Amino acid sequence: MKRIVKIVLLLAAIVLLQGCWDKRELTDLLLITAIGIDKGKDTDYELSYQIVNPINVTGGLQGGQGGDRPPISSYSVTGNNLTEMSRHASAKMSREIYYSHTNLVVVDEKLAKEEGLIKILDVLDRDTDFRTTATIIISRGQKAKTFIRTLTPIDKIPSNKVNKTLQFTEEHLGEHMKTSVQDVIKCLTSKAKHPIISSFKVTGNKEKGEKMENVQSTSPEAIVEADGLAVIKEGKLVNWLEGKTARGVLWLRNKISRTYLTIPMNHERDAVTFDVIRQKTKIGSHLKNGKPAISVDVAMEGDIGETTVPIHLDDPKVLSDIERKVAKELKNELQNTIDIVKRNKTDVLQFGDVVYRTHPEVWKKMEGEWSNRYFPDTDVDITVNAYVRRTGLRNNPNILNHHEGRS
Repeated sequence: MKRIVKIVLLLAAIVLLQGCWDKRELTDLLLITAIGIDKGKDTDYELSYQIVNPINVTGGLQGGQGGDRPPISSYSVTGNNLTEMSRHASAKMSREIYYSHTNLVVVDEKLAKEEGLIKILDVLDRDTDFRTTATIIISRGQKAKTFIRTLTPIDKIPSNKVNKTLQFTEEHLGEHMKTSVQDVIKCLTSKAKHPIISSFKVTGNKEKGEKMENVQSTSPEAIVEADGLAVIKEGKLVNWLEGKTARGVLWLRNKISRTYLTIPMNHERDAVTFDVIRQKTKIGSHLKNGKPAISVDVAMEGDIGETTVPIHLDDPKVLSDIERKVAKELKNELQNTIDIVKRNKTDVLQFGDVVYRTHPEVWKKMEGEWSNRYFPDTDVDITVNAYVRRTGLRNNPNILNHHEGRS
């Protein structure tokens, strides 16, 4: 009897422990870290791959033979749809394409303007191997293929450089934001339907950017840098937002972590720098003469980061004056941003979502014409409160006072 039980258990183990039936060896895979999508010459698309060379990356880090070889390789294929190109890519590559490590999608500016992103996003969303948490950017001023091939110093994998740049500039400046493929899809299906996507450009000598010389020099010939926000309407690129206007959009969407504001003092421009350390933006909606109106309430705290004029920061009146001017400066910046996006008839501020949540019955009547008719005429009331948390190690700028006394 015991012998029969043992045999049954062994047979059960054989059935249940079948191993990894769908395993794929690492040596048979191409690790794709980024893809670039351009408008083709004789075909609809050109798809470029940024592929990690594992030995070259690790070798360079450890001082081995990989240090003088590029950490990535790039291949490009053409075709009329992304699935077709992905299959034809196997003719150029000796391994299976593996998308699970892809963390960046680069779309050509021309393609985003003329055809739009809908078809591309649909393919990426359907692919079972592709992760929609990958960051998406617009390549501004050059093809996505050029961007994909540009080598970057410090971060050996260029796609990692882009993601880190977006992360830190969003946290410390607030003029760019990290947007995933999933974020864009959600926004396109929201009530506002106007996503914003960070754009990047390659400055300098683009041809040398593809060579190892670009990362072996203390001053790279080609540099990859963030360059504003791309505004998407009905799936297509329609406008760019830059500088303070881009920051205003992120501020109104409560995406600002840290940034700075400068104000005039003693008849001098940019005399005091207010270093924002935290802020909270609340957007509300109420009915005004039967139409929805928007209220913006911003509360922020910050430190005095820099002064270029002699002022006494231990004087409560001076601090109150600084707080008042900082609040006024931000209010003007936000109002300017609102005016610009209204003129462009693009609700990147997502006011439509706020109206839908607070007044769903009113929203039903204007949903179809919100961005083109109602949004540009919506009243927006802005309230800003600023508070100086710290003034630094010195209340009074002794060096400036001394210099002022001598002059």
